[in-house]
Amino acid sequence: MQAFQALFQQLDQVTGTRAKVGLLVEHFRSVPAADAAWALVLLLGKRRRRLITGRRLRTILEQRGGIPEWLVAECHGQVGDSAETITLLWPAVSTKIGLVESNLPTLPVDQPLHWWMDTLLPTISGFKDDNEANAVLDLWQRVPNDQHFVVNKLITGGFRVGVSTGLISRAIAEAFDLDIELVVQRLMGGFEPTADNFQQLILPANDDEQRSKGTPYPFFLASPIDLHRLQDSKPDDWLVEWKWDGIRGQLIHRGHGTFLWSRGEELVNDSFPELISIGEALPDGTVLDGEVICWKEEDSIPLGFDQLQRRLGRKQVGNILKRECPVRFIAYDLLEHKGQDIRQEPISQRQQKLLEVIRTLKHPEHWRLQQSQHWPLKTWDELDRQRQEARKKHAEGLMLKQRTSPYLAGRKRGSWWKYKLDPMNLDAVLLYAQAGRGRRANLFTDYTFGLWNNSETPELVTFAKAYSGLDNAEILELDRWIRKNTLQRFGPTRSVRPEQVFELGFEGIHPSKRHKAGVAVRFPRILRWRKDKTAQEGNCLSDAKQLMNDQREA
Repeated sequence: MQAFQALFQQLDQVTGTRAKVGLLVEHFRSVPAADAAWALVLLLGKRRRRLITGRRLRTILEQRGGIPEWLVAECHGQVGDSAETITLLWPAVSTKIGLVESNLPTLPVDQPLHWWMDTLLPTISGFKDDNEANAVLDLWQRVPNDQHFVVNKLITGGFRVGVSTGLISRAIAEAFDLDIELVVQRLMGGFEPTADNFQQLILPANDDEQRSKGTPYPFFLASPIDLHRLQDSKPDDWLVEWKWDGIRGQLIHRGHGTFLWSRGEELVNDSFPELISIGEALPDGTVLDGEVICWKEEDSIPLGFDQLQRRLGRKQVGNILKRECPVRFIAYDLLEHKGQDIRQEPISQRQQKLLEVIRTLKHPEHWRLQQSQHWPLKTWDELDRQRQEARKKHAEGLMLKQRTSPYLAGRKRGSWWKYKLDPMNLDAVLLYAQAGRGRRANLFTDYTFGLWNNSETPELVTFAKAYSGLDNAEILELDRWIRKNTLQRFGPTRSVRPEQVFELGFEGIHPSKRHKAGVAVRFPRILRWRKDKTAQEGNCLSDAKQLMNDQREA
């Protein structure tokens, strides 16, 4: 634990990439495999079950420390993080609390990280009510002050530190003389923090290891288009295809297993059983990269993303939902063919093999698997016209892929580009603001906007939330305005005078019974602060619904 605490503090103090990688390399090399496994999972920031909620920890501090609830709430509203709030308040109350006895095991200072994660903290979470509160207080009393923050973060399951997945993979590769692509590949599909799994992670490359697993390959991500850079190349060097609005996934059939992974590394077999059935008909040793999308067999265009959302996260999908929200897998690429990794082949060759795989597929619902339409670019002048056609196809825009490009990992600029449609936009009025997290915990950076209803007595109705789009100077200016123009406080949220207008951009709009406005938007963000407009000039709900109708009729 002391080694991990030291690593955390050192990472927080350095900013250079090389320095951070050096710290990680030294840590992974020097600690036992079980500790390295837990450090890896914590640094990756992967979701895991909360042992105790931040709210529960704050309540224990309030009740046993004699701190008013409003004071803790105010502190939490300023800091934005339960673990940090408790760490800062603890010295002020620790002397007021007598010695607490609990059923905690002894706590030697040199206990390793894996003992904390596998034994001590789960033991505390197994207690109930007063026993749990006593165990938490006992732990706080025993832990040195400089370890409080890390311990509280480990309890609440919200551990984050300023290193990216790429840096961590790079550090492991460097520490154990591995190829970084191999490390990224082995981490796909999740990592259980055990000593054996860490030892497997750092083994030399094995050509056969991938063939026996259901894990996906790292996804290759396109970059936003750079037209100036592209137009120096020949148009016929590029293939064009539609950019569909679904969820990116890999459909895998290896041995006796079929797997559908989302780009977020979640196994979504249960949500899309029809696609698993299709996958079982694929040849052994096949991995497809593509898009899961709701699309009826007889239709020429897909359904909206809102229909796909109805199936996400489902453990069981009934016949009604299957009928109302039928799914297809639009295959963009073939990554593994007959058990061989073909990612380094040119995409033109991979596309040809993909065509043969789909042509020879035998399944009663073969229409659920289709190859994404692609075509050669003839001139740069026609590119924008083709992009505008995407709206009629209910696509997000275009993808451009270099004919000779391999399938890489992550976002590598140069060979794959996305050329999205211009966003839809509406002018909305700021209604609520909430403090951000991390470095922006002391600033109001999360905003809720409203549109005017169309009644005889106009009223602003909440419409969308947005968290990005303003530069640092605008954030500071708006933060000062919010503090001066607060009407009410609801915990960390403030309602403000409805005076500021912002142009919001979004990718799509659809009906929603869950939202008061009756509509929901995809990927909302702030395009600009409309200081030239008054609140009365903001858009109405009827404008949003007209956009929705236009989208359907496109």
